[in-house]
Amino acid sequence: MPWLRYTVAPSDDGCTVRDLLTARLGVSFSLRKALVRRKGVLLNGECVFLSAVPAPGDVLAVDVTDPDAPSSIVPVDFPLSVLWEDAHLLAVDKPAGITVHGAALTEEAVTVVGAAAHYLGNTAIHVVNRLDRGTSGVMLLAKSGYMHARCMELLHTADLSREYRAVCEGVPSPACGVIDAPIGRDETSLLRRCVRSDGQPAVTEYDVLDTHHGRSLLRLLPRTGRTHQLRVHMAHIGHPLIGDWLYGTENNTLITRPALHSHQLRFTHPLTGEVVELTAPLPEDMLRLLEEM
Repeated sequence: MPWLRYTVAPSDDGCTVRDLLTARLGVSFSLRKALVRRKGVLLNGECVFLSAVPAPGDVLAVDVTDPDAPSSIVPVDFPLSVLWEDAHLLAVDKPAGITVHGAALTEEAVTVVGAAAHYLGNTAIHVVNRLDRGTSGVMLLAKSGYMHARCMELLHTADLSREYRAVCEGVPSPACGVIDAPIGRDETSLLRRCVRSDGQPAVTEYDVLDTHHGRSLLRLLPRTGRTHQLRVHMAHIGHPLIGDWLYGTENNTLITRPALHSHQLRFTHPLTGEVVELTAPLPEDMLRLLEEM
């Protein structure tokens, strides 16, 4: 992980290094303390006190490498489909059928973070947008806790949006709309979530893109990020996803998982301001399902 670098501007005149770390680089209080302990802040290549006042043109460098990589992540040699990467972030096209993290109740031979750790050669992996085991598509991973925190500030704002493709039972009416229904735990199940009045706020926008033989191809845009949100919301309005054994009807002759795919992720890079738009094509099982339709 390269160091972050910031060239002090004339408008920063009078600001301390501490001020610049917070206002210009978004360094949290806890990370700032860690940087002081490991001498991870340099000014023009030399260690510096946070109370120092740099001059315009001086270069501030900050080591945001995680000092202790998460020990729970086990690297595993599993091929990742990399969609995009820079020094701070990694985007992959997650296949259906593998989990993001190892589960407490089951032993997972392959996980997304394990495959990413093997690919990157370290275990400092942080998940920005989590996908269920059965969901395929675009996933964004951060290579440091610092970058993860910066990305999480963007989640569910206009600076980080996600778009899904799904196939559901029936034809929703109206053909486009907003599902605003709070989601909480289903007390009868360890896994299920349900719509309940005391749940957390949850909002999903949907559009029907195509319909055939009593099934619909949907465009789904989550405005919040609750567990199983898209699956719960579609089941709530009477149109569960095809293959969703938990909220609808299992049908392995059509597809062996919920027909849900993270199609597109668009975000404004926290450091560069660049707008990055990533798209994962529909996987073979969903293409076959559409052909059946």
